[in-house]
Amino acid sequence: MDKMNNAFEKMKLLVGIEVEDEQEQPAIEDGNSFSFMDDFNPQCTLTTKQRFYGFAICLAAGLTCTFLSILVFFHPIKFGITFTFGNLLALGSTAFLIGPKRQVSMMLDPVRIYATAIYLASMIVALFCAFYVRNKLLTLLAIILEFGALVWYSLSYIPFARSMVSKIMVSCFDTEF
Repeated sequence: MDKMNNAFEKMKLLVGIEVEDEQEQPAIEDGNSFSFMDDFNPQCTLTTKQRFYGFAICLAAGLTCTFLSILVFFHPIKFGITFTFGNLLALGSTAFLIGPKRQVSMMLDPVRIYATAIYLASMIVALFCAFYVRNKLLTLLAIILEFGALVWYSLSYIPFARSMVSKIMVSCFDTEF
């Protein structure tokens, strides 16, 4: 059991969670807080094991939805719904590891604010096209936009990845015939 606890402690340090006593509840700040996330975070009192299980289950469900969406690829409306739902689950899974407040603050970081906005907007557009417009071509175009936004958003978490991909794309399209 000690090996398991040590493994969880190492996992905490790896993903950036502060190592603290699991029996200890987070302190609630004094004063009036008008931020939703400040009010919400003290209510999230999951243990490290529960956070890891929540992350694993949510990520597995998200990846399953994303991969199952391939089965309905030729039905763009169903594909758009399952693909987007899978992306939402996978995105939400990291909130189990680092907490919802830190997740939102990382998403709204100036480095990735535009990538986040485009990614979330593309998910909304894909769901709108699938549920309300019900046009297969528009839904498919929205899913292509969503996939591109997902890649760009994911690259924002890897240092220098977006600049490297930008330089590669420029060099590919900058060739003279």
